[in-house]
Amino acid sequence: MSLPATSKSQIKKEIIKCGKDSDYFINNYAKIVHPLKGLIPFKTYPFQTQLLKDFDEHRFHVVLKARQLGISTITAAYVTWLMLFYKDKNILVIATQIKTACNMIKKVKNVYNNLPKWLKIADIEKGGNNKQSFGLTNGSVFHASSTSGDAGRSEALSLLVVDEAAHIENMDDLWTGLYPTISTGGRVIALSTPLGVGNWFHKIYSDSENGTNDFFLTTLQWQVHPDHDEEWFINETKSLSKRETAQEYLCSFNASGETVICGEDIKYYENVIKNPIYRTGFDRNHWIWEKCDLSCNYLISADVARGDGKDYSAFNIIRLEDFKIVSEYRGKPSLDLFANILYSVGMEYNSALLVIENNNIGHSALEKLIGMEYPNLYYSVKGTHDFVDSTEAISNMQAIPGFSTTVKTRPLIIAKFEEFARNKLIKTHSKRFVAELRTFVWKAGKPQAMKGYNDDLIMSLAIACWVHDTALVKNRRDINYKKAMLDNIVIYRTNLDTTISGMHKDSYRRYLDKERESKKEAENFLWLYKG
Repeated sequence: MSLPATSKSQIKKEIIKCGKDSDYFINNYAKIVHPLKGLIPFKTYPFQTQLLKDFDEHRFHVVLKARQLGISTITAAYVTWLMLFYKDKNILVIATQIKTACNMIKKVKNVYNNLPKWLKIADIEKGGNNKQSFGLTNGSVFHASSTSGDAGRSEALSLLVVDEAAHIENMDDLWTGLYPTISTGGRVIALSTPLGVGNWFHKIYSDSENGTNDFFLTTLQWQVHPDHDEEWFINETKSLSKRETAQEYLCSFNASGETVICGEDIKYYENVIKNPIYRTGFDRNHWIWEKCDLSCNYLISADVARGDGKDYSAFNIIRLEDFKIVSEYRGKPSLDLFANILYSVGMEYNSALLVIENNNIGHSALEKLIGMEYPNLYYSVKGTHDFVDSTEAISNMQAIPGFSTTVKTRPLIIAKFEEFARNKLIKTHSKRFVAELRTFVWKAGKPQAMKGYNDDLIMSLAIACWVHDTALVKNRRDINYKKAMLDNIVIYRTNLDTTISGMHKDSYRRYLDKERESKKEAENFLWLYKG
């Protein structure tokens, strides 16, 4: 919209109108650089107009978005409007890299520089215009910061913009330092594509979804853009993996992360969650879905806490016939109490085979259970990890109690666990287990829980998967081999027939009788044979 230079009253009205309505300002006077068309007027789509309204109405805003929706651009236009029409606004943007943060400052400068001269009611501050900051003479400033631990500290912020928040690794720590800077009334806009679960952005989003924080939630998938149809989506995603598609366009937390178990499999286990029929124990953390069936065999796999209070002691009780988890525990009992719990549940479930990770603390638990004479502990051969029956372990000098998780065995048990999960061989209804799956990720090539989360149920179950599919299967195979060998041993019982060929049995019997009579007669005349 162009205005006559002489119409000062009209200009004043137009400035006031722009200052009251960010959407009006942007749609009438803002210009953006299109990658193909160059400099063009910024005409917002309905979802962008709604976003501007929400920015005004809500102090805290979290935006889960797909790519190529122009969300960073509309945010930059909103920041330009805020700086121009409000004095002394201190606005900070942080992103995964300082370069990304500076790119938003570049967009703000571009919107400002292409405004009509009469609308630039505040000039650019001398010395306040560089790659990392942009200031106006009305005292408003927009600056970018790296994601170092001191980002934004000691500054009272009017608005904090967190771009690609899910991708900032140390955002939890940054938020601790940044929150005091907005506590006096500052606002927050956190926008990002998803990157798995458990990170700061996911937690803020989830808490907003559950109504447990002050953030207003907006989710913008690729379909909200009127120019994006199914053909466009297929073309954009044809060269992307499922994870990349979920991250860039589908706004899926589960499918977008670097989780050890893929998002589709996690979704499967989410759909079978059921409440236990009992929650028992001193802390009610022993969850039971099925009581013991005396006709079944059970395996208990346990992971003993380190003792520093940061992790849990956990166990899974698994029915061997179908690998169903009928019971589980995750809590923080003392070592003695945990050993007693294991003994009690082991005896309750048909003297289940009890496998305990043989770390330093686990070894202490094993010694207590040996002292309590638990009848069915898992033993393995040192160095080979071959299973040894507890009755044979007494005479085997190389047998050690428990399972040793080492640099060698950890990748094996995790690989076996992933195989079981992928093939839906694990039958479970546990929401605690699913929660651990969401935050069990690859980090620097190693599978582990995300910072601030735990993987105790997963690790105990991973050991159970390996023991079930290697040690126990091998043991059953050896038993079957021995049984088959014994079954194929044939005993032949043969009565030797010494009958002279051609002689009838009755004739042979008369022959023997006559021979005995002759011998007896000869004995009566032995005196004839004496010298």
